Amino acid sequence: MTCASAVNDAVGEIRVLIADDHPMMSTALRTYVDSTAGMSCIGEVRDGKAAVEMVGQLLPDVVVMDMHMPGTDGIQATAQIRRMFDSVSVLAVTTFSTERYVIPALRAGAGGYIVKDAEPEQIIDAIRQVHVGMAPFSPSVAHELMLSVRDDPAQVKSMLRRYPELPRIPERELQGLKLLASGRSNAEIAAQMVVSEATVKAYMGRLMQRLGVRDRVQLIIRATELGLVEPALD
Repeated sequence: MTCASAVNDAVGEIRVLIADDHPMMSTALRTYVDSTAGMSCIGEVRDGKAAVEMVGQLLPDVVVMDMHMPGTDGIQATAQIRRMFDSVSVLAVTTFSTERYVIPALRAGAGGYIVKDAEPEQIIDAIRQVHVGMAPFSPSVAHELMLSVRDDPAQVKSMLRRYPELPRIPERELQGLKLLASGRSNAEIAAQMVVSEATVKAYMGRLMQRLGVRDRVQLIIRATELGLVEPALD
């Protein structure tokens, strides 16, 4: 049994969201997906911010994510999606195979990394694999990573420091954080979430610990920087 057939046997229909700012590439990807049995494209978006929003609305199984898009790029969007929607897998599909791009994408939570000039069947197989927790890579990507680890481990460590792994935040804590950022008091947050004020305080304490800050002002600032909440509008 091939890898593709083994993966096929393990899953039902895979719902795919495509995030790519190049219409021709997005259309081609959609065609690949929709012409594949057991797989369907449920949406297309052109930037990372829209990808995060659409994931929240549609809850796809896999997001096929271009890493380089205007505004919120694919790396930032991948990090946000993986923090907020643990069941959604992300497959990076992009032009670049150098470690400069691969490592940040993987650190953000991408489950695999495929270059855009891969054959259609390779991309489809990668979607299947990432959906079941496997880690597909284009041969050129795997080769670049191998060379990086072998020849320049210091550079790899430097990249990992620049793109640290961000903490996973439980859904209820994230809900409380968003309410805090919108200006709600503890009592208002407690009422909306149907919990006690003591529980809200516990949420905020854990959030401050997770994000490495000491007070609520710093918590909101840090959460905004990480894309966990939207910037407040004047």
